[in-house]
Amino acid sequence: MEFKEGTPIFGYEVEREGGEDVLYINYLGAPFVPSLAGFPEVMERTIDALIENPNVSRIVFVQQKNYNYDFKETAMLLELAQLYVYLARQEKVLSQEKLITNNEQIFSQRYNEIFTFLYLLKQDPISAYAEIKKLIISTKIFLDRSEPQSKTDNLNYLNLLEKIYGLFEKTKIIQMASHYLEGYRKGDREIYHKIFKPDVIPNFTFTRLISDLPVDSEIVDQYKISTEGYDESLVTILRRKDESKLIYHIVPPEHALTEEHNMLLNLARGVLIEHQPKAEEFTDTERTRQVFLNISRDLLQDLANTKSINLSYNDLNKLATILVRHTIGFGLIEVLLQDRKIQDIVLNAPISLTNIFLRHQDYDECSTNILPSQEDSDSWAAKFRMISGRPLDEANPILDTQLEIGNLRARIAIIQRPLSPDGLAYAIRRHREDPWTLPLFIQNKMINPMAAGLLSFLIDGSRTLLVAGTRSSGKTSLLGSLMLEIIPKFRVIVIEDSLELPIEALRKINYDILRMKVRSALLKTTTEVSAEDGIRTSLRLGDSCLIIGEVRSVEAKALYEAMRVGALANVVAGTIHGASPYGVFDRVVNDLEVPTTSFKATDIITVCNPIKSPDGLHSWRRVLQITEVRKHWKNDPLEEKGFVDLMRYNVKKDELEPSDDLINGDSEVIKSIAGNVKGWAGNWDAVYDNILLRAKIKKEVVDVAEKTKNYEILESRFNALSNHMFHKISDEVSQEIGIPLGEKVFPKWQKWLNAQVKGKKF
Repeated sequence: MEFKEGTPIFGYEVEREGGEDVLYINYLGAPFVPSLAGFPEVMERTIDALIENPNVSRIVFVQQKNYNYDFKETAMLLELAQLYVYLARQEKVLSQEKLITNNEQIFSQRYNEIFTFLYLLKQDPISAYAEIKKLIISTKIFLDRSEPQSKTDNLNYLNLLEKIYGLFEKTKIIQMASHYLEGYRKGDREIYHKIFKPDVIPNFTFTRLISDLPVDSEIVDQYKISTEGYDESLVTILRRKDESKLIYHIVPPEHALTEEHNMLLNLARGVLIEHQPKAEEFTDTERTRQVFLNISRDLLQDLANTKSINLSYNDLNKLATILVRHTIGFGLIEVLLQDRKIQDIVLNAPISLTNIFLRHQDYDECSTNILPSQEDSDSWAAKFRMISGRPLDEANPILDTQLEIGNLRARIAIIQRPLSPDGLAYAIRRHREDPWTLPLFIQNKMINPMAAGLLSFLIDGSRTLLVAGTRSSGKTSLLGSLMLEIIPKFRVIVIEDSLELPIEALRKINYDILRMKVRSALLKTTTEVSAEDGIRTSLRLGDSCLIIGEVRSVEAKALYEAMRVGALANVVAGTIHGASPYGVFDRVVNDLEVPTTSFKATDIITVCNPIKSPDGLHSWRRVLQITEVRKHWKNDPLEEKGFVDLMRYNVKKDELEPSDDLINGDSEVIKSIAGNVKGWAGNWDAVYDNILLRAKIKKEVVDVAEKTKNYEILESRFNALSNHMFHKISDEVSQEIGIPLGEKVFPKWQKWLNAQVKGKKF
């Protein structure tokens, strides 16, 4: 908030923000930190402003930091303001006719008593409450002792006092204070510190953050997250007694700064805000951020020198990082994205009235202590429009785009009016910095070693594979891990409408990979090529594996053309929404209008879905089925037994189990793979041995990582190295004995693994 030029100290303005009226009171230049709890004159000044502005729902004291009092606290003061107006202006409790009947001698005394009460009502309502009780007691005593001719006068005064007391007693502030009144001494303001707790907002941002931990909560967990290397944010997970959602409470670096540092940031922001990057500069966000970071460092250093403030190198970098985050960046959203345990972030409309919610990998759905402002949410939307080059307006109320900041990647979905009647809303899907791998999924129990071995075998066998599941089931992450099982010497073409697959990470480990960005199915008019044309184009780009980010719409027909044309030459894989193999068939054939016979080009459907605990409070991602699609059926694969499970989930054991069909070698897909490999054709034992070998290797990586606490070997770089050595050793053993038997391959690979871990050569 910036006051108009000439606004005096203690002056105020009311601003309309996000559907609410906010009262801003100017305390810049005040020799104290403004506080309702600490200073009676601050409370009086605030109630005076509320008397003139009864529609206010939030109060902000503006200084180097802004002190925000939310609707609950503001409502208590509004109630006092309304009571004051009622008593002083409507009831006219200071008038002669209210205070006396016929005894003019005591008018002055009673006037002073009620005047003192009204004065205290605005400055110290708890003292006012004690004062009115004291007056009632003394008036009753006086009434009992009074002469008959004075009784009526005293009785009328007592009735007035009791009426005031009755109204006052019902106010929220007195009801809250009643729990703390034992031992209360007049003028003691300690009680107010329990009632009025402002959210402290640095003056360079608008987003509110509730800094105090809820008093009725217990700490479940606490940890720190690194914020771009210069400082840390403290995260506290809390449980409240009567709430099923846990609270994710974060204290970022910008909310733990000194007054000097806050002043520097506020001054620097005022300068930088005049030099916002142009729309075309946002197309290269990484370069733009680096330029602004350098400018911020120089600007902050100059301001510090001018103000005679010493800044260490670390402080300078920390302040510059915060400044960039709150000018051309995305504020506290960026801080949340630094937490690797966060999976999704949701900002519901109306944004300024609703806490941010998120999904945590350990604690499921959580509410946060962050309340974004309308200014920030509008600013973020404008930046995402520039980054994506796509519209976001009433004619185009949906925007799908990506955010990339250094190693951080996130998918951003934004909706606005008229689709969202209450205004802007965001859904942010955080992507892992490094791709998920099959060993990581084993560690997290999404799959077991046997499933990992089977999937690795199927990818090596160049099958067509769909990963199905509901929203947030881990489909895309699992597809990314399967891409890591493709031998890097093969070319891979990836087609996506939202850039979610870990392409940059795969390139860094020398994958030959081409990404194609196509038009979202939600967009009707754009310069981007349709997914359907993208798939058809991929067939003209040479011999390649084909990965489809998600099968959503009419491109399904083109995908199945690709499967039928090149299904047995290379891997074709993608994700699709569906809770079962038949659900996938129903969606592909009935919703997306792919011919029934074309669906047979699908070899494998892998279904992953969240499972819940009996109390409904916890959920975990699991692969529930690995199913092959047979080719003999004509109309309905379910009725004609066209779906055969190779592995299915056992809920009691919480893991996938191989089916009898897999154990006994009754898998047409696996037999088809074996038929093209020398030494495997007709030799089911050798084929099954290879699946078990792959499973054993994946399990060994996880076991060694847990034993040595060296979790780097679960990541993509080592996964690629491990797969390469597996194939190399398998080839050596095949040259020696004809087939890569597990009993020969595993000891050699294990020896290599142990040497790598011991020497840390990765």
